[in-house]
Amino acid sequence: MEWAIWLESIRIAMREMRRHPTRSSLTMLGVIFGVAALIAVVSISQGASQQIQGQIANLGSNMILILPESSSQGGLRSGAGTSNNLTAQDGEAIERECSAVTAAATATRIITTVVSEMANWSTEVVAVTPTYLDVRSWPVENGRAIERKDVDSGAKVCVLGQTAAEKLFGRMDPVGEQIRIKGTPFTIIGLLSIKGQSPTSVDLDDTIIVPLTTGIRYLCGPDRPKAIVVTAAGEKAIAPAMGQITSLLRQRHQIHEGDIDDFTVKSLEEAARTAEDTTNVMTTLLVSVAAISLLVGGIGIMNIMLVTVMERTREIGIRMALGASRQMILSQFMIEAVTLAGVGGILGVAVGFAGSHILSYISGWPAIFSPALLILPLVFAITIGVVFGLLPARRASRLSPVESLRHE
Repeated sequence: MEWAIWLESIRIAMREMRRHPTRSSLTMLGVIFGVAALIAVVSISQGASQQIQGQIANLGSNMILILPESSSQGGLRSGAGTSNNLTAQDGEAIERECSAVTAAATATRIITTVVSEMANWSTEVVAVTPTYLDVRSWPVENGRAIERKDVDSGAKVCVLGQTAAEKLFGRMDPVGEQIRIKGTPFTIIGLLSIKGQSPTSVDLDDTIIVPLTTGIRYLCGPDRPKAIVVTAAGEKAIAPAMGQITSLLRQRHQIHEGDIDDFTVKSLEEAARTAEDTTNVMTTLLVSVAAISLLVGGIGIMNIMLVTVMERTREIGIRMALGASRQMILSQFMIEAVTLAGVGGILGVAVGFAGSHILSYISGWPAIFSPALLILPLVFAITIGVVFGLLPARRASRLSPVESLRHE
């Protein structure tokens, strides 16, 4: 019997929505936009976070970056990387003496124009030691990588990234071809696999790798290396590796206790954590805005339900005169409020799902959905209907039957 009463109440609620379609639609807008905004914001933020984490991991597994610290002269301190404090021997010492490190590579870079028989292209040229590609977890797709013999002999050879190869040779296989870098001929010995973009949207494939000694001799001049990249033995070894590297470099650079380091040690784990924190802050802010929209929608439902109670006062009196209890009247109007919120929530899920795909297409970030993401906003919407429908329902249930029958 109770189920029949509940089903009849739902039927009446749907009938009232059909009788006032415009009013019902406008009432549900706040709930629709609130639920849609929650789904779109959370799905896109989860996708963006996953993409950023993937891009950071793509830079290298458990990678640690060591940079020259700012230089100081005459009491004035220049920007980070302006001093030449690192050497190739530092990288070799780190790999040899730091137990938490599996590999270390030294690198220096310039941006210059590279010329082939087919085209010319301005790109990044990185001069490295042989372990550089291992540290970066960057396999060679075709040909071979830079080897120790190339560094020892100062060979004029290079390995191309996919973007640089495409710009210089189109779809032709570049391995075995020659290019000129700052007027010096280099033979291409390898083609790197696709790496993608960095978290700052830099094309990692737009690069050319040459031996460190060759780069210093012909391209970069006598400048010392600009960075040392290191792979820790594992994720848990990152912190110990950073401590060992700092201690070793302070000793090698003869930095006394209390003095400032002339180098900086950074891990990609820190960058990943920073990116995740930034994404979480933005997600919290936008979810708060969406929640406010839901609350506004709830206030709209309460307002319309109060108007509905006034319009149907005589109907309430008739139902009470025919034996309907105050609890039944309360349940009827609660069900109508929840139905408004529930239908708005279902429409909001559909709009949010579609909006997420549109935002994903525009931003280039993937939209990640989970059952909880689709269910919880709907539950939240129904809860809004319960909370804000309670006052109108209580007012309807407390009407006097006699006064209600007299109401015009």
